[in-house]
Amino acid sequence: MKIVADRYADALADVALAQNAASQVRRELADFLALMHESPELRVLLENPAVPRASKRGVIEALAARLGASQVMRNFLLVVLDRRRIALLAEIEAAFAEKLDQRQGITRADVTTAHALDDAERKRLCGVLEQITGRHVEPEYRLDAGLIAGAVVRIGSTIYDGSVRAQLERLRAQLVSR
Repeated sequence: MKIVADRYADALADVALAQNAASQVRRELADFLALMHESPELRVLLENPAVPRASKRGVIEALAARLGASQVMRNFLLVVLDRRRIALLAEIEAAFAEKLDQRQGITRADVTTAHALDDAERKRLCGVLEQITGRHVEPEYRLDAGLIAGAVVRIGSTIYDGSVRAQLERLRAQLVSR
């Protein structure tokens, strides 16, 4: 089903970027999915083949209006509904976010530090990561006091471990092997 989700994500990314509404559409899709996660009854209603399509369309229209969703998002949700792909919406959202990042030259990074970084440290770290990747980096920060000091950065499947904990583990391994 990933292939199907990718097709819908590609189409939505094409339209969102063409209308300069990528961040708005990303937010609206996330908001709609949050509603579906908060209300299992809504999810059951939209995924149930016994519920008439006209009723489902009415529900989507009402929710889109309540969320203040753009016409792009309303049309997209109705197409997904008409094609009976509502159950794939979470997969579509993940693929959509990935496609937008690729097309906009954005790389996501998970940064774990031992202590909170101030603005200057965050800016300096982003600069280094952008030099390494050659792309704009959008980091997500987490704290882990177990690192002692330093940082661990994950970009895709690559991990850069500059933590004191890792350095101590390498030193211990060297001492044990001698």
